[in-house]
Amino acid sequence: MSAQDFGRLYSKIENYGIAPKIKADGAISVAAAKALCSGGLDIAEITFEPGKTREAAKATKEISSELPGMLLLAGNVSSANQAKAAAESGALVIAGAGLNKEVAEFCANIKMPFVVGCGFEEIENILAQCPEARLIAAADEKDIPGYLSHGRLIACSVDIATGAPHESVKESAARMVKRMLGFDLAHVVINCENSEQAERDSGKVESIFGLEKKDLGASFSNADILHFTKQRSYGKNGQIAICSDFIERAVFYLKRAGRQFIEESARYDEENRLASIYLDSIIGGFAIKLVRR
Repeated sequence: MSAQDFGRLYSKIENYGIAPKIKADGAISVAAAKALCSGGLDIAEITFEPGKTREAAKATKEISSELPGMLLLAGNVSSANQAKAAAESGALVIAGAGLNKEVAEFCANIKMPFVVGCGFEEIENILAQCPEARLIAAADEKDIPGYLSHGRLIACSVDIATGAPHESVKESAARMVKRMLGFDLAHVVINCENSEQAERDSGKVESIFGLEKKDLGASFSNADILHFTKQRSYGKNGQIAICSDFIERAVFYLKRAGRQFIEESARYDEENRLASIYLDSIIGGFAIKLVRR
């Protein structure tokens, strides 16, 4: 596998942000993987528990055969023998049980992507030993947004009820993605014909609700929630801005759901991170803009 292929896999894991854990349990493992895909997570970590390498490898092979497009990680790998079994059964990435030198060296020798599986409290210690390490931390569902905000995690590894009914696993996957992306209303921009109308309408909001009117140059604003533009821009009536802490992941998931973006509308901050981008959608005469929270 080339360095470019490595990079694509790491980036894909980071875009997903969540790697649900599937326990090796025959046909139940395959059913859980299918349910995750239905819920929007075409990614899973097969747990290689001590003494159950054969079962985990078998589950990996069966899922890989049934769902060839699924990104499969072998998790909790603690030996070169486990890594070899995982690679031969169809795992695309090895997640070591901590910063395991034996597993890391084996993966390097066979040109297999390797990430460090850890707990959140271990991150700084691991980075002190290996600053370039790519990390996946075990997390409860409620911890996903906070953990990913650390910046050095490429994903969270989250337990799911492998044997639960299809709909339950599907709903769990969708819920985790929703919690991670955390979509919320940032502000609404209302197009005005000119500066006079913008100032007048913003003044009306101030007089009714006490939300202070501010002149921002291109628009008048009330409490940074409503913006009245001095000249028309995107959208017939204006724009609705939706925010997310993880805007790159949001774009990834929305594109997977079939949403289109106006690529030339993308704007970047001083750290060259995506700051905002418009969807190719109009709702009620308003353009839809995705922004970084």
